[in-house]
Amino acid sequence: MHPSPAFAVRALKQWPIAPAVGIRLVNFSENHTFAITAADGARYCLRVHRPGYQSTQSIESELTWLDALRADTGLPVPQPLAGHDDLLLQSIDEDGHLRHCVLFGHIEGREPSFGSGLEPIFEILGGYAARMHEHAANWARPSGFTRHVWSADQVLDSDGLWGDWRSAPGVDGSVRTVLDRLDERLRADLAAYGTDADRFGLIHADMRLGNLLVDEERVSLIDFDDSGFCWFAYDFAAAVSFHETEPEIASLKDAWLRGYLPQRAVTREDIAALDTMVLLRRMALLAWIGSHNDTELARGHEPGFANGTAELAARYLAGRDLWSLTL
Repeated sequence: MHPSPAFAVRALKQWPIAPAVGIRLVNFSENHTFAITAADGARYCLRVHRPGYQSTQSIESELTWLDALRADTGLPVPQPLAGHDDLLLQSIDEDGHLRHCVLFGHIEGREPSFGSGLEPIFEILGGYAARMHEHAANWARPSGFTRHVWSADQVLDSDGLWGDWRSAPGVDGSVRTVLDRLDERLRADLAAYGTDADRFGLIHADMRLGNLLVDEERVSLIDFDDSGFCWFAYDFAAAVSFHETEPEIASLKDAWLRGYLPQRAVTREDIAALDTMVLLRRMALLAWIGSHNDTELARGHEPGFANGTAELAARYLAGRDLWSLTL
């Protein structure tokens, strides 16, 4: 069930803000996101959660980390706003079912488009990621903190967090054969890489272009709904989501590392793991496209996605550079 503007009006009554005079749905992927303009001119962002994806405790944990990041690092991330009851998370009845809602302050900016000129943004993102990873490695998480764990099993198993990649459109014939081999190889490579605390921890996990807002020189990182425990290198892979087959990714990886390395030490293994994470993320997105075909984002990327994944997989399995040539 899709929440309506009328539902948003009811939900907004939980917060001490002026009545809404403008409500516009700006995104529907995992959740519904509404842009809100209040009668006093103030602007907000209302997130209405997809039922069954995140629990009350996991959303509260996300918001706790957001507040800690803002306080401890000064990173440009969303600011959740408390309701009349001083709680950041509100639950609103919709036809007998509770929908979790969070209200954020407005952040100015536009989503960047894929193409030339992204290197400066990726250098900034690499720096952001390093600061977040350093914070996560040293932050004392409060009791009861819980988020998804983006392990190999949770991505690749048939009951993974985003569904089963095997059921995605286009996964048949030779594509299925190659991806079965990739599945096995990724599990082995990730097991060998390991989950030591210097390479696995709390990350954003969805730093794609759709979750960036660029306002002149300022780049803001939004939507921590998928944040969880994973390999730190996965944040780069998420940043190139849906564009993994483009040859420009090689220069974007270099830019990411230029931003990352001055702020956080990594090993050669960590850098090599970036390509492994790109393939893991690609498999996660393949499962997501298959399980979220009610979204425009999934339908828009479905054509050719399985074939592109298989082409990347063949390069990876052969030990070839992923972006040396146009696929």
